[in-house]
Amino acid sequence: MKYTIILEKEEEGGYSAQCLELPGAITQGESKEETLKNIKEVIEAVLEVLNQEVKGLREVAEISTVEVSV
Repeated sequence: MKYTIILEKEEEGGYSAQCLELPGAITQGESKEETLKNIKEVIEAVLEVLNQEVKGLREVAEISTVEVSV
């Protein structure tokens, strides 16, 4: 699955990255390569946590999807 990230050069050095689809997925690194590696790991971790939360919700709530056109 592909995710959209914002990769920014920081004034004090290094880079930061955040995933637009997963607001909690934010990281930083000394180089672009390190930052991209870090954001992939952070996205995987956030998805793992969300998956665990969804499993718990299935017992008390219905989970569905919606499509929105912009």
